[in-house]
Amino acid sequence: MKSIISRDNPSFKQLRKLVESARERRKSGQTVLDGVHLIESCLAAGMMPRMLVVSAGALDNAEIAALLDSLRGVQQLMLPPSLFAEISPVETPTGILAVIDVPRLHVPARPGFALLLQDLQDPGNLGSLLRSAAAAGVQVAWLSPGCADAWHPRVLRAGMGAHFVLPIVERVDLAATVAGFHGMTLAACLQGEPLYDIDLKGPVAFMIGNEGTGLGQSLVDAASRRFTIPMPGAVESLNAAAAAAICLFERVRQTR
Repeated sequence: MKSIISRDNPSFKQLRKLVESARERRKSGQTVLDGVHLIESCLAAGMMPRMLVVSAGALDNAEIAALLDSLRGVQQLMLPPSLFAEISPVETPTGILAVIDVPRLHVPARPGFALLLQDLQDPGNLGSLLRSAAAAGVQVAWLSPGCADAWHPRVLRAGMGAHFVLPIVERVDLAATVAGFHGMTLAACLQGEPLYDIDLKGPVAFMIGNEGTGLGQSLVDAASRRFTIPMPGAVESLNAAAAAAICLFERVRQTR
């Protein structure tokens, strides 16, 4: 295992770029996973990391030690805890990172269950939403150019492995995608039909908008139908990730 002790080391500089820069992730086609469980999800999906990076202070962690031992054929770097903390995407470092190639999963030509996301900018929200989509069996998630980078380490962490099973297409022209979808497109709005009154058994694409402003009016107008989630409590709206989970699993309920 190679040890790096200087932040001027080229490998350390590249790691920092991958963690901090969406442009660098797109350019290299790589990203960074944080923590044992996310790395194990990657392995379970048949992907092999290009590199493992471990904090010297985490070598006595049994899970991390076992993972390092099982992946001896993968390049491994060790950093002092202070340097590791500088590139950790979380405030409390987990002790291990992995560099991987961004997977390119097959997108069905005519998906029957899809998700369109417009300008979701919070990494935690986006990751949680993708996790729900993967759990519900969504076949593709289309993201507008205004969404957070789907391969940001914090999105990956919140996604908890969703990225390895759910095809994700970024920087999409959502208007064109809606126009070309072969089923019903449903726009989440504050005013619309109650979700539970809509037959969701056919091909469906749910459209979820920005956390604060919702969907743009042009997308709302392009949708087959507008819907709302009935809320008997004295709250105006739901978190985007929570709203999406309700929609997706209502479709699961209707088609089980």
